[in-house]
Parts: sequence; C-alpha cells; structure tokens
Amino acid sequence: MKSPSILTTTILSLLPFLTLSTTSASPTKGRVLLPDTSSSSSSSSSSSSGITTDQILTIAPTSNSCANPPAAGECATADQAAPNIAKSFDTYHVSSRAEQAAVIALMAFESDDFKYNKNHFPGVPGQGTRNMQSPTFNSKYASSISALASALAQPGVSSDATKVLDLLRGNEEYDFGSGAWFLTTQCSADVRTQLQSGSQAGWSAYIQSCVGTDANDARKAYWERAVQALGVSS
Repeated sequence: MKSPSILTTTILSLLPFLTLSTTSASPTKGRVLLPDTSSSSSSSSSSSSGITTDQILTIAPTSNSCANPPAAGECATADQAAPNIAKSFDTYHVSSRAEQAAVIALMAFESDDFKYNKNHFPGVPGQGTRNMQSPTFNSKYASSISALASALAQPGVSSDATKVLDLLRGNEEYDFGSGAWFLTTQCSADVRTQLQSGSQAGWSAYIQSCVGTDANDARKAYWERAVQALGVSS
C-alpha cells in the first residue's frame, strides 16, 4: 500500500508488518486477538468508546462508499468500521483517545481507507485484517479468540495461514479488532505511555518501536486527521 511495514515472506520473521509499494491503492503495507463476541451492526456512534461514523470519515475520507471496490468482498464503509472499532476499544480497554487515534490511523492507512483486508501486492498468503498484520500475528490473534478454537482445531486449519486469515476476515468484529489487540498485547508499556501523551514523538515511538516501520509523512497524515477527529491534545 503506502510504505514498508513488513517486507516479503523471507523477512516476515524480522519485521512485524509488510508494505512494498508507495502507492495508496495497493494493500501491501501490512505489519501487525479478539475474544468471543458477536459482530456489531453499523451505527454512526458506537459503544462506550464513542467512535462515530463522522470521525472515521474524517480519518479515512474515501470510506464513505464501497461502490466499485478494488477487491471484491473486502471493502467496508465508515458505517461498518465505527461500531466494530469502538467495540474493540471496549474489549481491550483502550480508553486513551491518543491511543485510539493512533490505532484507527494505522488501520485506515494499512487498508487504504478500509478497502482491503488481505495483502494483494505482492500477495503474502495469510497477511491481512484491517491493519494488514503478518501471518505470525494472525496466528497469535486467532488463537486468543475462544470462539475460533473449534475451527482452528480442524485438520489443516491452524497450520494454513490463509485459512486462519479467512477465519478472522469472516467476522467484522475480529477483522477490525486486530489493531486494538496488537496495541495491548504486542506494544511495551513504555511505548504505550509515550503514545498516550498525544505527542508526535509518542506516535513515532509507536510506529517505529512497536509496529516496526517508518513514521513517514503518508502515515503521519492519517494520524494528524485522527487526533483532530478524536480531539486529542498533547
């Protein structure tokens, strides 16, 4: 998609995320589990986290429509994203607006405004969800979801990265929940403390030290829209 997050299958063991193209239309950015809960319906304001459709539209302006999507069956609108993201913040107890802004910005950037939920360029098998996390993280994420235990126990499923990703993509709540899961389970306390400050330095630490990629201008533009939309002050 826009800038490198994880590289190719030969580098997946070194970096948590993947992005080889600098264009905004290709889902290759990817890098970075959700408990058992049912999928939420669309709403302009969702759950106690208070993430609204309007806020998502500010962050990801082209998520207003899925007309003529670039990848069949992958596009989601702001109406779909808002309640599921809000639910994930409740589930993983992400109450800091600064952290919420960073997570939403990351997912919006990685998925090209929620148009994709699996890697297409170069097409790493098993890489995806709305923040394009690597197969390694998807395996950990799926294993943490009790509702997926029986499906993962079926012959040949847990060892097949594509099948694991399909389980996550098949439920909007899990699909949109990976960003909050990653923040709360894979980022250090120090990184989270810096991120909670709402400062650019804190956001850069999150992107560089936890996500494992460059805090470049393309990513920064999403983050700046997100902190504005959520009213974050540093």
